[in-house]
Amino acid sequence: MGRLVVDGVCKIFDEPRGGPPVVAVDGVSFTLENGEFCAILGHSGCGKTTLLNMVAGFEAPTMGSLSVDGAPIRGPGWERSIIFQDYALFPWLSVVGNIGFGLDMKRTAPDDRDRAVRHHIELVGLGGFEHHFPHQLSGGMRQRVAIARALSVSPRVLLMDEPFAALDDQNRRSMQDELVRIWQCEPKTVLLVTHSLDEAILLADHIIVMTRRPGRIKRRITVDLPRPRDEDDPGYIALRKTLRALIREDAAT
Repeated sequence: MGRLVVDGVCKIFDEPRGGPPVVAVDGVSFTLENGEFCAILGHSGCGKTTLLNMVAGFEAPTMGSLSVDGAPIRGPGWERSIIFQDYALFPWLSVVGNIGFGLDMKRTAPDDRDRAVRHHIELVGLGGFEHHFPHQLSGGMRQRVAIARALSVSPRVLLMDEPFAALDDQNRRSMQDELVRIWQCEPKTVLLVTHSLDEAILLADHIIVMTRRPGRIKRRITVDLPRPRDEDDPGYIALRKTLRALIREDAAT
């Protein structure tokens, strides 16, 4: 399972200097069915990461509700895991130690932990690097460790906040292809925050385009293109043009 429901969510932040409150997210509602991959796209400051943080349980909504499989989200939980832009690996732990960290926190039996770590090392293609430390790995390899760590605790919903933004173009495209492969091997409900039109089209089943602050849903688009996706495909080009127009339209207003 992994059905995510966001219902009428609003988030208001108090202005620390005594100014008017800031409405970051306003009246956002959507549902992701089990195994769907959704990208949230929009300008900086439109509330994408705030929304992701509420799904993760790091922030509470001012109004509205969020749930996974009917259970309200009231804080972080093992049924949701998140991959950050900066990897957030523990520098003193090896690849094995980082991937197994969440399993240790869950008090997983040692044999089950070792089995899960081995499985996810192979899944993300890090065989032979089990005992390397983060500083000994490339950026792409560190992000593979972060993906394996997030998946190892068997979440129902995987959250991703600009996960490949720190990579160069070549590694970024390679990791996007790898993410699709991994997701097809172990389907999860995925919610991805990105600024990249191409990343949204390449990865997602659905794209939610947000307005500028206060963040509202401007359009939800279903990506009806077969995988692997070809950037020269007429359907791909047409969708990119549509998304670019929606983003520019919002910038103009």
